[in-house]
Amino acid sequence: MSSNWVFSLLTRLSARSSSQSVLILLTGTGLAILGLVVLAAIWAGSESDSAARDRQRELVDGRLQNQVDRVAQDMQLLAEGYASFLSPGSSDSGTEISRSASIQTFGRIATSVFGYSAVFLISPDGELALQPDPDSVRRFKWVRPVLWPMISAVTKGLETDGQHAPAPQKNQVELLRLEGRPSIAGIVPVVHQVQDDPGKVKAAYYLIAIRFLDGPTLDMLSREQGLAGARYARTADYEPGEVAFQVASTRTAEPIGFIVWKPDLPGSRVIARLLPFLSAAGLVVTILFSALLLRLRYSLKQLAASETHARHLSHHDVLTGLPNRALFATRLEQCLTELGTQDRETVVALIDLDRFKQVNDVYGHLAGDELLRIAVERMKSLLRPGDTLARFGGDEFALLIPSLGHNRSIIGLCNEIMVRISDPFHLVNGTVVVSIGGSIGYTAPEGAFTTARELLRRADVALYDAKESGRGRAAEYNSSLDTRANERTELRNELRIMLERDEGPGDTQGVIRDNRVGHLEVFAQGVHQADRSGDLTGAEALVRWRHPTRGLLSPDKFIPIAEEAGMINQLGRWVLLTAAAAAASWPAHLSIAVNVSPSQIGQRNFAQMVLSILRDCGLSPDRLELEVTEAAIFNLDEGAAENLNLLRSRGVRIALDDFGTGFSSLSHLIDLKIDRVKIDRSFVQLLGCKAEGAAIVSAIASLSRTLGKATTAEGVETEEQREFLIAAGCDELQGYLFSRPIPIEAFGHQVRPSQIRLSL
Repeated sequence: MSSNWVFSLLTRLSARSSSQSVLILLTGTGLAILGLVVLAAIWAGSESDSAARDRQRELVDGRLQNQVDRVAQDMQLLAEGYASFLSPGSSDSGTEISRSASIQTFGRIATSVFGYSAVFLISPDGELALQPDPDSVRRFKWVRPVLWPMISAVTKGLETDGQHAPAPQKNQVELLRLEGRPSIAGIVPVVHQVQDDPGKVKAAYYLIAIRFLDGPTLDMLSREQGLAGARYARTADYEPGEVAFQVASTRTAEPIGFIVWKPDLPGSRVIARLLPFLSAAGLVVTILFSALLLRLRYSLKQLAASETHARHLSHHDVLTGLPNRALFATRLEQCLTELGTQDRETVVALIDLDRFKQVNDVYGHLAGDELLRIAVERMKSLLRPGDTLARFGGDEFALLIPSLGHNRSIIGLCNEIMVRISDPFHLVNGTVVVSIGGSIGYTAPEGAFTTARELLRRADVALYDAKESGRGRAAEYNSSLDTRANERTELRNELRIMLERDEGPGDTQGVIRDNRVGHLEVFAQGVHQADRSGDLTGAEALVRWRHPTRGLLSPDKFIPIAEEAGMINQLGRWVLLTAAAAAASWPAHLSIAVNVSPSQIGQRNFAQMVLSILRDCGLSPDRLELEVTEAAIFNLDEGAAENLNLLRSRGVRIALDDFGTGFSSLSHLIDLKIDRVKIDRSFVQLLGCKAEGAAIVSAIASLSRTLGKATTAEGVETEEQREFLIAAGCDELQGYLFSRPIPIEAFGHQVRPSQIRLSL
């Protein structure tokens, strides 16, 4: 009796000790979480402050650039005004004096209206013109040495032979320091014609305008951008809590001063407001964890009650309620065990929903989840009670049919599943209607010794074959598929061998060589202007693999392998480097287009890598066009979007490749930050065959033109297609009608002597 009492007491003490340990653990966890919340709030506030500073610096930089652009525009207007006073007229002395006075009056009015600090009219030899006043002479004498490089640059830019109208006027506007103050100075030629001979040009005058950035200009900038306490300093002598923005000389990039202000720091304000609440939260947490001791016993009972539910969840998919991989494996093992004692036909299949990821990317995860649930209900309606449909993850499902029976076939069942999956899905309360497809790979055990792992492997091989053969079909496993899988493995290994030897374009332009596995080459296909001339405007870079046994392999044979194996970034970098190096030697009017994958764009240093390649190859950024697929550009994360925005700001053009082949609509073009839309060849091939093709092509070209985006039509093979695309307003054309892809080195030899024109 006493021994039982002692055992009971020890049990209760052990339970109490365990409960106290749990409470201590929970209390420590709660305090740690609270501490992390405080640290996270401080960190977030610091990041917000940093972002605010950067944003204000960008605003200031943008405003300064606007000032420079405005000065350039204003000076063009002023030059035209001065030119009107210098137009041919009477040449007597009284008229010249009156004209000089009028010009000086116009200069004072223009200086006041346009807000300039000083305006000078000088002659071609760099001296003040039209009887300047002494103050202007003295002031110009001080600033002339600093302005002389600008004056020289503009005077050299004005070319005329004295018999014809001058070349278009070119102005020069720069940031520099004048009289110890940050300034915007500009110079523009003022040209007028000789009175007796309108076709002959008289000596030009040059108009110089100066606007100081401190004083009223800085006050206006402070008001517009909300810069508290903005001031100008020659050195970065800002106080704690202030921000200094360096104003650099346009010509030398040397600092000419600093704009200093007290930044608006939203993060610091938020942290200051949150601290009292966080302190109160700490007190509340302490009280709550104290009360938790009283609730601990009840919680333990609730935990025991939820174990059953958790056990269910551990074997089922939360979203669809289907068995998961673990439960499917258990049932498959059990089925194979029973197969040795029963005569029945068992089938294992893997089902993949085609284009599901695009639905998820375009319409969101809620629409994707709804589609999965509807697809599951459709598939379950075709199954019998003994069948097992499981979800392995994402859009991949597994099907176990323990006994197929005599009155149904696996081919018929697979076709029914694919038909049901291909029916339209009405999502989000009917506001979204999408159509997808399904691919199925299936296999059957060969005797009682086939393992569950081997069956799933075979079904996966068959599924890969179904998707590789065009999707929307069912494929049965056979031993030849293993051979094809082995070929893919060989190609992957051979591709890795070639890329490991990638050290740039090499001695042979556009080739990575390895005698054992062949070599990669970059081909180029010309892009032509969509008009009667058909002039060559550039080329698209296309990679090929010249294999020693398989011949010339197109990208669809090895690009998917490179993506699966994680080699696409290295391969893409090599193609870009090779294409840029080749294009650098082409005529300056020809551009090069290179395809880039979503994986490349998502790299943190992608933009810097592209700009570095352009610098090393000596190719101007405005001659490079990066082609991004529709699915990729609609699913850009923040880092990828920043990469593309940075490249566009440096002059690189972004093209939307294969537009219209996914789930996008024409309205998406409005929001995309792209420069060109490439009409997919599948639409071009419909021209002359189906009316829908002409309607789609015309709609894309029209909307793109309205939005200011260029269009290129791919796959042009007939004169009829070419004529329609020109009439539809396409800017450029590409296809076999003009040229086939050839090695990029050969393409370079063709374009170097002279521009290629298409004879029409």
